[in-house]
Amino acid sequence: MYPTLFRLVLSRIDPERAHHLAIPVIRLLGVPPFAWITRRLTAPAPALRTEALGLVFDSPFGVAAGFDKDVRMVQGLGALGFGHVEIGTVTALPQPGNPRPRLFRLIPDRAVINRMGFNNAGAEAAAARLERLHRRRTRPVIGVNIGKSRVVQVEDATGDYVRSTRLLAPLADYLVVNVSSPNTPGLRGLQAVDTLRPLLTAVRDAAGETPLLVKIAPDLADDEVQAIARLAVDLGLAGLIATNTTLSREGLRTPPEVVAAAGEGGLSGAPLKARAMAVLRLVRAVVPPEFAVVSVGGVETAADVRERLDAGATLVQGYTGFLYRGPLWARQINRALAASARSA
Repeated sequence: MYPTLFRLVLSRIDPERAHHLAIPVIRLLGVPPFAWITRRLTAPAPALRTEALGLVFDSPFGVAAGFDKDVRMVQGLGALGFGHVEIGTVTALPQPGNPRPRLFRLIPDRAVINRMGFNNAGAEAAAARLERLHRRRTRPVIGVNIGKSRVVQVEDATGDYVRSTRLLAPLADYLVVNVSSPNTPGLRGLQAVDTLRPLLTAVRDAAGETPLLVKIAPDLADDEVQAIARLAVDLGLAGLIATNTTLSREGLRTPPEVVAAAGEGGLSGAPLKARAMAVLRLVRAVVPPEFAVVSVGGVETAADVRERLDAGATLVQGYTGFLYRGPLWARQINRALAASARSA
């Protein structure tokens, strides 16, 4: 049913507008009695419970950062069967993001190009919503993804990240330093190990007991990927998220003129699958078994999730697949994962 709805209706709506139309629906699914009904249909099987980062996840499959930027849909996404929700990216200062249009579907590739630019209401607003969520008896694991405020110069980035950390780490189940979005000028330059070390050290010290991870880009060279992974282990971080969106446009099926019209931004979805898998293997090869590696990029089916877990991922995230698979996406993946576990 959803593929037909997408083809006939949703694909004709501007993708950012479609996302905003979905927000109140997903929020409603997180409110009783709708949440109780939804969970009866979508709750992951007990066999999928996963322990990582000192936490218990109902499923190893969760929502990547970018889907719920302002902590508005956490309960609804949890009710739909996602084992965790990573909110954000949140910046210390509120910001509108880049001019619209800034989100584009590449339907033949089951992909998306975005140049959102960390549009969000800021760390103080996110902290207020997270505090209210902490009063809920039932909620998914909540990760908080933080980035650099656009108006802050790169040389002042550490203080900006620390400001967000002090507000949000006490309210996060885990915290992620995002230095890999292509849509904030100068941000990816922070991935250089010499620059990244003092930044991560300062955030780690400010985060206290909250597990800290760093999110990296797929466009790094292999030796850079492994250097950051070693740095994360050396600094005592809890894990690493691989990967963010890519600047590459290679091998796309979408007509070149459509891709060109979309313009700059990060590409996510199916075309990222091979590189995301390669980066996962690169990271896992140089980190200890207890170090958490969260794999994201090109994940759409239960087979994709199983492949990542078998390759050493601790947890798996998705985002773009939600646009193409619809609201029962997590349920479909969790049921197939549980069925494969029973037959193994």
